[in-house]
Amino acid sequence: MANSPQAKKRARTSERRAAINKNRRTRIKTFIRRVEEAIAGGDQAVAAEAFKNAQPEIMRGVTKGIWHKSTASRKVSRLAKRVKAMAA
Repeated sequence: MANSPQAKKRARTSERRAAINKNRRTRIKTFIRRVEEAIAGGDQAVAAEAFKNAQPEIMRGVTKGIWHKSTASRKVSRLAKRVKAMAA
């Protein structure tokens, strides 16, 4: 348990930041899920549009410290590969 005033403040701040980060993580996952659902649905145009919307959201997660740059790049790359494979 935090005893000093600074430790108490850090605990409060940490709770607020955790809630914000959780919302951001959930938002990113939702965008990814939309792409995956479009891929599963088989509509290439919808999948491409969903991917176009998801990509900046995923990379925004990097700038906000939610994900590591490599993780985000890997996810974008794999989604792009799956969307591109639908065209063939």
